[in-house]
Amino acid sequence: MAHTDQQTVRHVLRREMAGTIGLLTDEHDFRAMRRYRTFTFDDHTAYLREMEDFLRSRAAQGGHTTIALFDPQEYADFCADKDLDPDLPASRTRFTAELAATGTTLPYEGQPLDELVPALVDEAVRQATWEYAATLLARLGTCATCGEDIGRAAFARASRLLVRILDTAPPGNRHLVVSVSGTPETLISVLHADDDGNGSTRLDEAEALEFTTVLALGLGTHSPGGLVMRTSNPGLRDRVYGWRLRGDAFQPLSAGEVFDAYCNDIETGELISPESDVDYCEPPDLGEEDTAPGHRH
Repeated sequence: MAHTDQQTVRHVLRREMAGTIGLLTDEHDFRAMRRYRTFTFDDHTAYLREMEDFLRSRAAQGGHTTIALFDPQEYADFCADKDLDPDLPASRTRFTAELAATGTTLPYEGQPLDELVPALVDEAVRQATWEYAATLLARLGTCATCGEDIGRAAFARASRLLVRILDTAPPGNRHLVVSVSGTPETLISVLHADDDGNGSTRLDEAEALEFTTVLALGLGTHSPGGLVMRTSNPGLRDRVYGWRLRGDAFQPLSAGEVFDAYCNDIETGELISPESDVDYCEPPDLGEEDTAPGHRH
């Protein structure tokens, strides 16, 4: 009887323990891990199938699991830094625990892996974009003339611009894309701003932070770029409009420029048929902030 009670207690404890699993999402990373003797999987498809079965079983028992991207190169670097043998399961466990604290994770909520994996990869890209943009923004330093922190001033201006863009937008769901191409590599960030049905705008805080940081980087570095927004409302035509970044100016695009941007293939330059029920138009006036000067000393 005592033994049975002990098993019951252990079962309850296991059920209430949260866990993190490091997932090898693509074939290339899977092959990289096969060089370790203790990594016993030999087929990526079978590995994903077994992982999904395990996650479903754990969820059915009431367990909460988060999924993290397991990067073999980051794992090798982690083991070298911590003086760990990478060919030990305990080392993989320690690395996964580190991912749970500092890496990109998503909760497993019963969704199939072919839905969870793209969402996890997108989240990792978003996190990496924000970290990269924030690092470059912080490196801008202070203005030699007035001593103001250039990155902080650019972020404040980007925040004001985003508020004005959303305040002047038609009601409905908004899809915003900002791109900045003057940095060592082009950065793109997406923001979804949806009506909550009560007259307020619903934003994902992490998305908004990344989006504002990328926009601020374009403003602070005077890099070429642009911002385009599409608004959708049931029963109405979608509206698409945007602005360009030139120097420290934030300039409205004409309806023709928006049409050209949407109706030309980026890679080939060939024309694409315009979408039906979409208006390509000029943006609303943002007021004084539209022409607010940056550091022009």
